[in-house]
Amino acid sequence: MIIKTKKYQLETGTYIKMGLVSILKEQWWVILIALAICCGYFWIPSIWWIIGALIAYGLYVLFWAIQFTGVTQMEQNKPIFQKMGYEIDSRQILMKINTREGMPVQWNMIKKAEMTKDAFVLYLSKAQFIHLPYRIFNSDNEKKFLETILKRKELIK
Repeated sequence: MIIKTKKYQLETGTYIKMGLVSILKEQWWVILIALAICCGYFWIPSIWWIIGALIAYGLYVLFWAIQFTGVTQMEQNKPIFQKMGYEIDSRQILMKINTREGMPVQWNMIKKAEMTKDAFVLYLSKAQFIHLPYRIFNSDNEKKFLETILKRKELIK
């Protein structure tokens, strides 16, 4: 069975937001470093420990925001943000811009998958993912079939 979705365009704002949330979840331990710096207050009482930790964490988040914003501006990544349809089967995901142009993504390229309340998110790397909202599927059976494939490939539990 092949799932053929409706055409969908990933908005750059959605990409940046999802990328930031993903990286902050994955690197949650960075907040512990900021808290450890704040604990310097107990060693030498000064508000600068707390201000320094907040600035450092703010710069860390800003760094990643710039990285994800930069990805949306690069010419080589423009196809990711074009309107495209997907053809999904147990061998691959074919991202089709039109009937002649497309890019196959093999299942072994996907590191992990996630089912959110409104979409499937397939992670290729820290900064690359495929966002498949439920609304682009033509029926509930197609969503269930994709979920079955993801479970079979051990990408979700």
